[in-house]
Amino acid sequence: MAELNYIFGPVPSRRLGFSLGIDPIPFKTCTLDCVYCQLGKTTLKTINRRVYLPTEKIMENLKEVLSEGRRIDFITFSGSGEPTLHLEIGRMIEEIKRISCHPVAILTNGTLLTLPEVREELKRADLVIPSLDTVDKETFQKLNRPHPQLEIEKIVEGLINFRRIYEGKLWIEIMIVDGINDTPEEILSLKRAIEKIKPDKVQLNVPTRPPSEKWVKVPEKNKLNKIKELLGSKAEFISEFRKRGKISPKAHLEEEILSFLMRRPATLNNLSASLGIHKLEILKYIEILLKKGKITEKLFNNKIYFVPKRGG
Repeated sequence: MAELNYIFGPVPSRRLGFSLGIDPIPFKTCTLDCVYCQLGKTTLKTINRRVYLPTEKIMENLKEVLSEGRRIDFITFSGSGEPTLHLEIGRMIEEIKRISCHPVAILTNGTLLTLPEVREELKRADLVIPSLDTVDKETFQKLNRPHPQLEIEKIVEGLINFRRIYEGKLWIEIMIVDGINDTPEEILSLKRAIEKIKPDKVQLNVPTRPPSEKWVKVPEKNKLNKIKELLGSKAEFISEFRKRGKISPKAHLEEEILSFLMRRPATLNNLSASLGIHKLEILKYIEILLKKGKITEKLFNNKIYFVPKRGG
């Protein structure tokens, strides 16, 4: 099996079907510290690009998983931090294109698309999904808590410049947080920036898993519908995952996690260490169990524990 630190999945993705994840960055190494992050607070906030994890080992692990013949709809760079911090992400994309016919997706916060070299590296991917939650300076600081050298105006400019050279699919993701970036003024400013970026889609998202800050709330449905209406015809809500075709061999994880929690409540770290599964893969199934009402979350000693519901 592939090493836990580098490759995870395939996991059921709401947008990408069965997504095989590549995690090229150490846990919570990021350019931002978003209040809604499902993985908790950023422990290393940086804009320094370097080889954080060994490229050769990542690619060896990937080849091993690919040889197992699982159902894969996308090979996706995402993971525990900002993947474009890895200095050799372009090299990895090129290698994947050489050894595989699977499309490559990049989930990024978009902050490093300010750099021409990052724009050149990512243009080899089939799908790039940058996030852009706001274009307001104050909101950017409150919601995304960026590295001090990052400026939202330059990030927007980087996205515009990337679209000019990028021929693949570009989807902008907006995470909506109640009382932060959900006003008509915020959304109309975002719309003006998005019209300059010219993405193929605008995907609206809300926190679906326990966030970094417990005060983070989801806006009411009527407000979300109004936001979608304001953003225009390209805007859509990220839909539920639906199984298609052959199911991943890891689909049993839902039952395995529930069985573990029936024995004792556990944190994400507990589950990952005990089951030998990457945290992001565990989170996908935690989300499914939460939505089915089979488990709930409890805060104890500043840690989130997952607990089975009675009758769940």
